[in-house]
Amino acid sequence: MNIAALEKMLAKGNDSAMLRFGLGKAYLDDGNDEQAIAHFQHCVSVDPSYSAAWKLLGKAYLQSGSREQAQAAWQQGLASAQAKGDKQTEKEITVFLKKLNKVVQE
Repeated sequence: MNIAALEKMLAKGNDSAMLRFGLGKAYLDDGNDEQAIAHFQHCVSVDPSYSAAWKLLGKAYLQSGSREQAQAAWQQGLASAQAKGDKQTEKEITVFLKKLNKVVQE
């Protein structure tokens, strides 16, 4: 689904964590980090256990140059993924955090 269609759904009042995740992902894929961050932040404020949203929120922060915020989002996402037993997201976030820490140490 494209951004315009998702925004139209939001404008109609169909707000949900899943819709915000979709919008965040669409904006992230489009290179609009600011909009992606706003939608992912809303998503995790509605559903703090949405580990995939934390993962992409961290990615959006990193792309926008906010390393510390990326790390914080990924740590939240890691805790959420572990609590839910979401092994795939847990693995991905662990890799992202290792890469981020490696870059910081260099």
